[in-house]
Amino acid sequence: MNLRSLDLNLLVILDALLDEAHVSRAAERLFLSQPATSAALQRCRHLFRDPLLERGRGCMRLTPKAQSLRLPLKSLLSDVRNLVDLPEVPLSDIKQTLRITMADYPALLVITSLQRALLETAPGIAIVVQPWRGAEAARAALMDGTTDIAVSVFSGPDADIHCEWLLDENYVIALRHDHPAIPGFDLARWLSYPHILVSGIGEANSPLDDELAQLGMTRRIGLVVPSFGMVPELLRGSDMIAMLPSRVLSVTGDLSVLPVPIPVNGFRLHLAWNQRREKDKALTHVAGLLTDLLKRIDN
Repeated sequence: MNLRSLDLNLLVILDALLDEAHVSRAAERLFLSQPATSAALQRCRHLFRDPLLERGRGCMRLTPKAQSLRLPLKSLLSDVRNLVDLPEVPLSDIKQTLRITMADYPALLVITSLQRALLETAPGIAIVVQPWRGAEAARAALMDGTTDIAVSVFSGPDADIHCEWLLDENYVIALRHDHPAIPGFDLARWLSYPHILVSGIGEANSPLDDELAQLGMTRRIGLVVPSFGMVPELLRGSDMIAMLPSRVLSVTGDLSVLPVPIPVNGFRLHLAWNQRREKDKALTHVAGLLTDLLKRIDN
C-alpha cells in the first residue's frame, strides 16, 4: 500500500477502539465526537478489509483479525511516540484515563490518598480501578493494553514488564470477638467452623486447601465472595472464619485476629506496567504515587 495515504491518527483511534470495544467509550477517551469515531472505524474497516468490531449479545466484540492487530498496533504506536519524542507536557495539563488492575485490598488502603494526590498534582488524570482476576490475567492485560498498571503478585523477571516490589504480606485469622472458637484456638477448632474464601474469579479452592490436603485435612468453605471488603460484616454476623492478608485488618475494625494454626506462605506484592509505556508521563506519575503509598502501609 501507499504509506503516504495512511493517516497515523487513524491508527491511534483504532487502538482506542480495540481497547474499549465500544465506540462511545473510545470517543470519550480520545476527546472526539461519537460520529467522528464511528467514521474512523469505517475507514479502518476499509483499510484492513475486516469488520474489526461486530455486534454481539448486548455488546461489541473484536473479530479474530482485530485481536491479531492489538499487540502489533500498540508496539507500532509506542515506537512512533519514542521516535517523535513529543514535547514535555506539564502534569497539570495532562488529560488522560489510566486503568489500574488490583484487588480491593490494597485499593481499600490507598485509593483515597491516590485521588487526593492526583487532585493536587495532575487533576486531569482519571483513574479506573479494574478487578483483579489473578496474576496471569493481570500480565495478559498489561500486554494487550486492556490495563495500564497492575498491582499483583508477579513471579520472576519479565523482559516485557517493568515490575517493582512493594511489600511482603502474611496471613492471619480473623473472626468476631465473641466467636466460640477463640478459647483454646488451635488447628482442630479452626477447621471445625465454616470459612469465607475471597476469590476474584469465584474459585472455591485455594493454595491453602492444597496444603491442607497434603496434611490429610480439609476445611469447609461456607462462602466465596469476590472482595475483601465484604468479609468483615459477614464475620461479625456469623460463626464463619476467614484467613486474610494482615494489612486488610487495618481497615476492618472490630475483629479478633489470631495466628494461622499451620505454617502458610505469605506473598510479595508488586506494581507493574508494560515496558513500552516507560515514557508515558501520566502512567509513571501515577505508578510513583501508588508505589510510595503502598510502601508506607504498616502492618
